[in-house]
Amino acid sequence: MLHLSIPESQTEKRLAVIIIALIAVEVLLVALALVPAQLWTRYFPNSTSAALDGPFPPSIAPVITILLYLLPTVIGFLCRGWQRALLAATLPAWIGLGAFLIAATFKIGPFYLVSVDHVTANVSILELFAALGAIGWLGRHLIQLK
Repeated sequence: MLHLSIPESQTEKRLAVIIIALIAVEVLLVALALVPAQLWTRYFPNSTSAALDGPFPPSIAPVITILLYLLPTVIGFLCRGWQRALLAATLPAWIGLGAFLIAATFKIGPFYLVSVDHVTANVSILELFAALGAIGWLGRHLIQLK
């Protein structure tokens, strides 16, 4: 009845490790992106760009943005099934948003999650990551067709 999807071949195991590593990197990037600008300016008071770029120097800030868009697509590309591609691509957003919402409820209150503007923003982030994962998965199948 219960089917565990444990990779059997060495190649599948390596691919699973790569996907998990990419998910971990994406979780870190999403978590850093969700930290409020006031906190970055408090941690880096001598930096003129801390409010905009967070802990990253302005020269690599565009690379971080590219990674935020590219990693879910690569994760979707590496997954064999579309269900796994969508789950793996959106998992960093689920974890990052969940941690952010828990932290926000300590400061703002328990109804922060259900306010209209926050629900819309959170759903938009999840939709973006799901779309990027789906694009990666579709790209995998388009490349296989050629």
